[in-house]
Amino acid sequence: MPTRPFLLAAAVALFAPALASAQAPVADAAPNRPEIRPAFPQQTEAPEVRSSFVAAPERIAGGLSHPWAIGVLPDGMGWLVTERPGRLRHIARDGTVSSPISGVPDVFSMSQGGLLDVAIAPDFAESRRIYLSFSRPLGMMRSATSVVRATLSGDFARLDDVAEIFRQSPASVIPIHYGSRVVPMEDGTIWITTGERGGTPDARAQAQYLTSTYGGVMRVTEDGHPAPGNPFLDRPQALPERYTLGQRNIQGAAIEPSTGRLWTVEHGPAGGDELNLIEAGANYGWPLVSYGVNYNGSEIGDGRAAHAPEYVEPVYYWDPVIAPGGMAFYALEAGDEMFPEWSGDLLIAGLQARAVVRLGIEDGRVVAEERLAQGIGRVRDVAIDESGAVLFVTDDASDGGLYRLGRR
Repeated sequence: MPTRPFLLAAAVALFAPALASAQAPVADAAPNRPEIRPAFPQQTEAPEVRSSFVAAPERIAGGLSHPWAIGVLPDGMGWLVTERPGRLRHIARDGTVSSPISGVPDVFSMSQGGLLDVAIAPDFAESRRIYLSFSRPLGMMRSATSVVRATLSGDFARLDDVAEIFRQSPASVIPIHYGSRVVPMEDGTIWITTGERGGTPDARAQAQYLTSTYGGVMRVTEDGHPAPGNPFLDRPQALPERYTLGQRNIQGAAIEPSTGRLWTVEHGPAGGDELNLIEAGANYGWPLVSYGVNYNGSEIGDGRAAHAPEYVEPVYYWDPVIAPGGMAFYALEAGDEMFPEWSGDLLIAGLQARAVVRLGIEDGRVVAEERLAQGIGRVRDVAIDESGAVLFVTDDASDGGLYRLGRR
């Protein structure tokens, strides 16, 4: 006869899925659209989980001005961090912050504009190549999202061979919604995300135009040519670097290591932040449909929330928003993971959430949500260190910091 403890364990295992689904979501403010139902289970309000094994955040460096992105250098060489006013810094493993690295292009430092992403080439150990995105000044108060490649000197003091490989078209006088995440790939292609530059209905509408590079994912080669296999290469008048349509302001992008698929996270309006799985040529619906509303409470488009069948449904959405920044999949080589419990999960910087947002991912669906380092400040970017620790930066005008989350 089985013992009573065995029977109890068996019962718990049997009913665990039901218990998990009944667990409450993260406590947050009231939704902007409480009447809206998700298109499928697990599309929003995943059950909250808590990782008791995470240590308190450790501050590595401070005194940064609006840090926007982290690049993890290989072989213990430390980190590169951008500051939105236009400075790129090297931070050593002991927390020493360098003087500004020379050779960074001039930036349009106004509102949301400035020096934005930094990405490390997969072959950096041999090439020392990095990529920067920024708002490029184009005269008469116009600017555009731009991406350059460059070579970082051996002493981390300067950039050489700086060359532009992407410039958003058309330029705009509205200094917001630059998107600007850069993901270089092993095959030499580069993913670039953009925003729809906000502000006016005409600007937002261009997220639906193949004749602009507003509001979507772009894909180019390291020389700036449209990447082979892009979905609109043969479409008359289409800009051939465009890969997707209908996205609002994509500030997070990452490759899922187990599948090689690109995921993005974008700012919604009031409600409606979206996590999306990227498909070639797909239209994600902005500004025609949204799970959020305009900041003044008016409807987006005709007020429709559901994206399908004309548009791709987000894998997950938030209402109220987390205001997402950068994101990274937690996945290292076996034995290198500090948090094996999170293997394959997503870590997302939350500006409004004031936390690192962890999403448990199973079979392409969100099954759990957690807020890490909650209350620490506006988290702008997140990265996975060589040690398996989680790195993040906080967005502050004069005392932004680089932090590490390790294990207790």
